[in-house]
Amino acid sequence: MSKITEWDTHRAITELRTVRDMARWCFSRMNESDVYFGHGTDNAWDESLQLVMNTLSLPWHSYDNFADAVLTTTERQTIVYNLKSRLIDRTPLPYIFNQAWFCDLPFYVDERVLIPRSPIGELIKNHFSPWLASEPTKILDMCTGSGCIGIAAAYAFESSEVDLVDLSEEALVVAQQNVDDHQLTERVFPIASDLFSGIPEGMKYDLILANPPYVDQMDFDAMPEEFEHEPEMALISGNDGMDAPREILKQAINYLSDDGLLVMEVGYSAHNLEAAFPNIDFNWIEFENGGEGVFIMTYQELLENQDQL
Repeated sequence: MSKITEWDTHRAITELRTVRDMARWCFSRMNESDVYFGHGTDNAWDESLQLVMNTLSLPWHSYDNFADAVLTTTERQTIVYNLKSRLIDRTPLPYIFNQAWFCDLPFYVDERVLIPRSPIGELIKNHFSPWLASEPTKILDMCTGSGCIGIAAAYAFESSEVDLVDLSEEALVVAQQNVDDHQLTERVFPIASDLFSGIPEGMKYDLILANPPYVDQMDFDAMPEEFEHEPEMALISGNDGMDAPREILKQAINYLSDDGLLVMEVGYSAHNLEAAFPNIDFNWIEFENGGEGVFIMTYQELLENQDQL
């Protein structure tokens, strides 16, 4: 639990003066709390720095330039308000500021969508080398949420068209906002669909990127409070977390081109996927920048494993 009190916050507002003062104070309060780090940062100092600098509408990496700048009373009050939201309500920072970064791109986020954090971003930056035989012209981002994966792929492959698919109409509103913000309305298209059900028959994609819900009920019940702010339907997928991944694996071959790739994330539920398909040899990707539970399957591999799906 957070140890922050009204007396603490009153003294911070009246006695602290500079950006450095507020960053140090937030750091101390973070260290005293039991907050979970994992929605953009992984430690109390980076979390504190981002909270302070985002409140001031300054890039967090410019801290050294502004550390000794004197804050107004309103600025100090707003920092304190945001810190209380983080510590007491356990609201992740990207929801407080309605912004998250993915593949070095900014995205609008709120509690209608998951906070972007997929290691698929590393694959996008590397243009899926060495797995892609040629530049994809048609890409599908399945279970798109904010649209961050599909939009990042559209930047990586400038001649491609990208469909952003999600069951949640609310998520698609957010995805459309991000498409508009990135001025990609002529190439990126949100589609309401329960997995593949709303995609026209005969549509073929060179690259299917899937980050479906994959958390089982037991793991969900044990997750830190921060995850309660995220949409449950984007996290849980049946008792073993594999309802959506199973269906994507079964149907993907019908929507892939002959040289196409399926890239799917199942995170720490990888063992559940292997248990569900014990006779399939999944190609799990090793990431330089952290992350786990992402595999790649070619059209040919899906074809060869159809009797196992």
